[in-house]
Amino acid sequence: MGSVIGVDLGGTKILVAAVDETGSATEHIKHATPTEGPEAVVELIVESVLELDPEPAAIGLGVPGPVIDGIVLEAPNLVGWGRDVPLADMISPRIGGAPVVVGNDANLGTLGEARHGAGQGSTDVLGCWLGTGVGGGLVLDGRMHQGVHGVAGELGHVPVAKANPRRCACGRWGCLEAYAGRAGMESAIDRFRAEGRLTRIPEIMAEKGKDRITSSVWKAAWKDRDEVAVVIIEEAVAALSVALGGALNILDVDTVVFGGGLTEKFGQDHVDWIAEATRPRLMAPDVERRWVVATLGDDAGVVGAAELARSVTLAV
Repeated sequence: MGSVIGVDLGGTKILVAAVDETGSATEHIKHATPTEGPEAVVELIVESVLELDPEPAAIGLGVPGPVIDGIVLEAPNLVGWGRDVPLADMISPRIGGAPVVVGNDANLGTLGEARHGAGQGSTDVLGCWLGTGVGGGLVLDGRMHQGVHGVAGELGHVPVAKANPRRCACGRWGCLEAYAGRAGMESAIDRFRAEGRLTRIPEIMAEKGKDRITSSVWKAAWKDRDEVAVVIIEEAVAALSVALGGALNILDVDTVVFGGGLTEKFGQDHVDWIAEATRPRLMAPDVERRWVVATLGDDAGVVGAAELARSVTLAV
C-alpha cells in the first residue's frame, strides 16, 4: 500500500509530506503558492504528491476556507479563486484515482495537535491559530468537527465588537480577525499614527530587514514597549478573550491549543495572558482546562490532513 500524503495549502506556501501512523511527517516538499488560480495550484500539488509516491494510498488536503464534500466553498486568501471549487475531484483523477479528502486548514491543524501534538490526551480541543488571520479548529469526541455546512470552528469570524467595528478581510465588520490577526493589527497602526502617536515599528522593520510587519517585528516592538504596539496587542488579547469566552461557554472543551506565527514568537506567556483575560468571561472559570502552545510547528497541517485521510478513506 502506498503512502498517506498530507498537503497544507496556504495563501503563501504549499507544504506536502508523507505522514506515517505515528504522525511523523517526512520527505517535505515546499512551494510558493501559485497566484494564477485553482488549476495552477492543482498542477503543483499533483506534481509534489507524485514526486513523493507515484501510487499514494490517500491524500489529505487542508485549505484556508470552509469545505464540504471536497468542495472549497470560498478561499479569500487564495488569489484567483472563486466559489465552490471542486478540489478533490480536480486532483484525484490525476493521481491514479487515489482518494482525496479536503478540510479546513485550521481544523486539520487542530486535529494534528489533538492526535500527535500538544492536545494529546484530550478528546475535546479548540484550536486558535494566530497568524496573518485568525484560524479556529474543533476536535470533539476525538474527531474533527466541520459542521453541517463546513464552517464550524471559524473563530476568526466571531463578532467581537459592536461600537465602531473594524472591517474584516472577509467583508464583514467587527470580526476577531480584524483585531487579532497580523493583517488587522497592521491596519490599526495607521489609525494610531493619524492620531499623532509615535511608533518605532518602521524602524524595527528596517533593523530586521523586513518589508512587512512580521510576527518577529511585533515581538520586538512589544519588548521595546512601543506605545502603539502595546495598545494594539492589548486590543488583540481583549478581542480574543471575547471570542474564546463565548466559544468555551458553548463547547466546554478541556484543551485550547494556540499555534501560528504570532504564538510561536510570543510563546506560553502570551497564551497564559489570553487565558487570564478570558477567565472572567467563563461560566466555569475555575475548572481544570489546559491552555497550551502547539508543538508540531509547520507540520500540524500536514499531519492533521493525513490523519483525516487515513480515518476517512482507510478506516485505520
